[in-house]
Amino acid sequence: MIVDDHKHHEHVDETVSERSNWARRRREGIPTNKNLLVIACMDERIPVEDVLGLELGDAQIFRNAGGKVTDDVIRSAALTTNFFDTDEIIVINHTDCGMMSAPDEAVREGLGAQAGDLSDVALDPSLPELNIGDADVIDWVKMTDDIDEACAAQVEYLRQSDLIPDDITVSGYVYEVESGELREPGDRIAGEISERQA
Repeated sequence: MIVDDHKHHEHVDETVSERSNWARRRREGIPTNKNLLVIACMDERIPVEDVLGLELGDAQIFRNAGGKVTDDVIRSAALTTNFFDTDEIIVINHTDCGMMSAPDEAVREGLGAQAGDLSDVALDPSLPELNIGDADVIDWVKMTDDIDEACAAQVEYLRQSDLIPDDITVSGYVYEVESGELREPGDRIAGEISERQA
């Protein structure tokens, strides 16, 4: 039996070339497929790529506790929208979020027990002068009372940031862990999974 190694060799060369271009896409000026930044909660139940129909290379994905727009989200969004051609940002929050699960006082006590005097704790290891100071630690943690209101607020924080160009499209969605679907904020199906209970 004769095997045509030449065709296989061409296929391997083409694959290697494609992977090389993909790996060097920024240096070569090859844009991401969708020029998209996604900001989502770090909760393991959210299949970000699946619900948005994304594949590897389609988007930059930033995940943190609660899918909150923090200073580091603004930092990353400012860099990618100003220097890497990103022109769309999507925020994904979700029902049954852990950021709705604890009373503020329990969070204060727990973090205080860990760190002691919270006013002097460095928020950024490389910038120890950045600390909570006189602010309430809850303002930094950003616990959530209502996931729909929180999602809408994150979108507005991004839209209002001076560091993000005005022509960037910013949208927000709530992922329902109970249905596996995205919905727009305000289109809730049940209060007990969207709001923190007193």
